[in-house]
Amino acid sequence: METEAVRSFVRAAEFGQLQHAADELGVTQQAVSKRIAALERELDIRLFTRTPRGVELTLDGQAFLPHARDIVAGVDRGIAAIRPGSRALRIDVLGLRLAQAVVLHDYWRSHPETDLDVVTLRVDDPRVAVAAVQAGEIDASFRSVTDPGMLPRDVRMIHAFDSPLELLVGPRHPLGSARTLTPAQLRRHRIWVPGIAPRSEWADFYDQLATAFDLRIDAAGPNFGNEVLLDILADSADVATLVGSRDRYIWPTNHDLRRIPIVNPTIAYPLSLILRRTNPHPGLRAVIDHVASLAPLPADTWRPSWANFRPSSTPSTAVAHRTGVPSPGAGRPVFPYAR
Repeated sequence: METEAVRSFVRAAEFGQLQHAADELGVTQQAVSKRIAALERELDIRLFTRTPRGVELTLDGQAFLPHARDIVAGVDRGIAAIRPGSRALRIDVLGLRLAQAVVLHDYWRSHPETDLDVVTLRVDDPRVAVAAVQAGEIDASFRSVTDPGMLPRDVRMIHAFDSPLELLVGPRHPLGSARTLTPAQLRRHRIWVPGIAPRSEWADFYDQLATAFDLRIDAAGPNFGNEVLLDILADSADVATLVGSRDRYIWPTNHDLRRIPIVNPTIAYPLSLILRRTNPHPGLRAVIDHVASLAPLPADTWRPSWANFRPSSTPSTAVAHRTGVPSPGAGRPVFPYAR
């Protein structure tokens, strides 16, 4: 059934005149008449009778009208659901407690008129998120492909912001009373990060971090989620983990956990947005501008090799400087979480 024929029928029924329906639809009266005639042939019924004042619905036309309205409304909703600018901006984050979700929430609080749909893809391989962006299932993803050569030609990455790391420890840990810590002070201490998934950008991040500072990153054992890890940290005298400074976690007051900034150098997890090169959702520009306005980190900040960019650069120029095409780092939990 031709949708525009159904739409012409609905408008003619509402106006009672073919010419008014044609004016509304931006076509000629003859076009409306032909569409309705074709619809009547397809349905094998008469929808209108002619009158001196225009057209009137037949009994069959009256019965068909509410269903025709549903058809037109359904088509319009479907088009709105896939047309950038007329539907919600869909952005994938790696976890609702993590820095990218916190920053995105800050943006929405200052722009509450934004129609925003925050989703969490249940995948560890960033290439799956790239495929979702490419297919139009989401508009952007806070992920990173550490080898830009793996990106499809119609997808790019842009640097969003950096998440400086903190050490999270319990009160019995020997580093628990420190105000700040250097990477050198973390050596020989067990930093437990369960749930490091193979082929993920955070697996590469922790590999490079451990090598750069001779750290003991331990991913052994199953990941039972944040609550279990927080309980373990609260009781342990030798286990610590890493969290992003903007990550949002809550624990019982009796846990007495401490978040200790890492300095000299600051260690940063780079966060990026993956999006389509052409026809991106118009709402993305404001989000990109928002994350670009965040305060920069110190000049001596350490980042993994796949995120070497000029801190003073804008998201797009930073990526172009590194690779010649728009791309950068990305973001997954710097802290494991229960999904």
